Amino acid sequence: MQPPTDRIKLSQSAKDQLLKLKRVTKIPTWNVLCRWALCRSLMEPSIPSPVPIPADSNLEMTWQVFGGPIADQLLIALKQRCYQDGLGTDPETLATQLRLHLHRGIGYLAGDPNLKSIEDFCNLGLSS
Repeated sequence: MQPPTDRIKLSQSAKDQLLKLKRVTKIPTWNVLCRWALCRSLMEPSIPSPVPIPADSNLEMTWQVFGGPIADQLLIALKQRCYQDGLGTDPETLATQLRLHLHRGIGYLAGDPNLKSIEDFCNLGLSS
């Protein structure tokens, strides 16, 4: 499948939040945390606010690294969500929504006061 973007570059704020999540969860890789963040945001019924997000950190990854073995499934979930939200599924819309959902999800995970261990992190998937 054609990815929505070749490279994903995160904001400095998102990078700082991911550093916190790495400490809490002991998950050592950015891409795994980012996959969780995308899924966390996609669970929310509301559409992410279309706010400008700076690409001002040195944290960057390719779509292939981000998605890993579930890249196609993540893309299908993103396309389905865009369709449900009445948005297009053209590459530009998908890239924008990926960025918005990813950053929103990172914020949700980092701001969750109940997230104090990897067990709490894993239980997020069970509570929905």
